[in-house]
Amino acid sequence: MLTRRHFLGTSLGAIAPLAVGPAVAQNPPAGKRLVVDAQIHLWKANTPDRPWAPGTQAQLPEPMTIERVLPILDEGGVDRLVIVPPTLEGMRVDYGQEAARRYPGRFATMGRIDLEDPFEARRLTGWRDQPNVLGVRLNIAGELSKSFAEGKTDWFWPAAEKANLPVMFLTNGQTSLFGPIAEKHARLQLIIDHMGVSTAAMQNNMLDKAIAESASLAKYPNVSVKLSASPLFSKEAYPWHDMDGHIRRLFDAFGPRRCHWGTDITNSFARGTMKQRVAHFTEELKFLSEEDKDWIMGKSILEKLRWA
Repeated sequence: MLTRRHFLGTSLGAIAPLAVGPAVAQNPPAGKRLVVDAQIHLWKANTPDRPWAPGTQAQLPEPMTIERVLPILDEGGVDRLVIVPPTLEGMRVDYGQEAARRYPGRFATMGRIDLEDPFEARRLTGWRDQPNVLGVRLNIAGELSKSFAEGKTDWFWPAAEKANLPVMFLTNGQTSLFGPIAEKHARLQLIIDHMGVSTAAMQNNMLDKAIAESASLAKYPNVSVKLSASPLFSKEAYPWHDMDGHIRRLFDAFGPRRCHWGTDITNSFARGTMKQRVAHFTEELKFLSEEDKDWIMGKSILEKLRWA
């Protein structure tokens, strides 16, 4: 686990002045389903004036820039995008903020925080005052997993609850530990990333166990789940039918208003187009009603993140 002790480069909310591009409608035309991708990483190239965090590596050979992602979204008919800054960006969120400023209503971003530094709590009060930053995203792995299990990160949960911040999280086999957190902090909105399945879980053939751990958290009303990254976990080509049972299990547990569609497309870029990833849910999952799809494909994540 890369230790990130305020690897900022600039302050969290600092943004260089830039030209605002053409406004993009926040909602689709009447009669079209609102489609919101709940997670894509964006990043720029590793340069001396914008270096990546030490020890990190990009998911793709070429940067996933604003200019690169826009035609991908358009090809799939995706109206909005929640940007999750990748680990290589350190604590920076300014690129996601740039996207939101250039294309108002189409982009917003999550932020990152040093979970091992209790002094970060003072920043949470004004977190949503940062332009276009919706909440916090945590990736609990490596050495941070040990700190989390030992309770050294317990300062964060009441602070995030008090600040009314939605929290997206991914762990390496520790999803079940969020049960007591969800119960104790009932006003804290917790969003499980990627069905609760980490890359390590896949490598160790622990997919079923990871899905079961996520489903067990459905009893807490303040927990929801991203039904994201299916192509990465599937052993089949599109339409990835070996994932249907796992998606159905989580859908049955959480219901449509607590399930969020997302792609995390940079983790499985060659495994399917954006159009296929949209069609996977809107055409291939026959157990979903049209109303279910309306919630899962966009309405639910906007509600959880309070993204108007």
